[in-house]
Amino acid sequence: MRNIDPVPGYQAYNEPPDPGRALHRQVTTRRTTITICTIVDIAAGLLGLWILLFLLDANRGNVFVEFVRGTAGWLSWWAQDIFTMDTEWLRVVLNYGLPAVIYLLIGHGIAARLNRA
Repeated sequence: MRNIDPVPGYQAYNEPPDPGRALHRQVTTRRTTITICTIVDIAAGLLGLWILLFLLDANRGNVFVEFVRGTAGWLSWWAQDIFTMDTEWLRVVLNYGLPAVIYLLIGHGIAARLNRA
């Protein structure tokens, strides 16, 4: 006697797909995109906050200001001194603003692509 049933755990070709699986995949994808967007927004927010604190001449001895400055420096290490200008405020805006914009574009682009998939 021959058994032509598929191996247990595998779906036969003529069976309709499980609708719960598609819903689960959609929910997982949505959670992933929300997580990506949240991380990217926080990173860009910290970079923007450092630009604002620098422009407002915040006290650099303050623990919070130092935390924001250190985090912004860590997030934008690859873009430091791309723009070297004599005007310090413009240099800070460009060297920290560029990574913020790139993070937003790439992160939200990846999230949009995942939503379409």
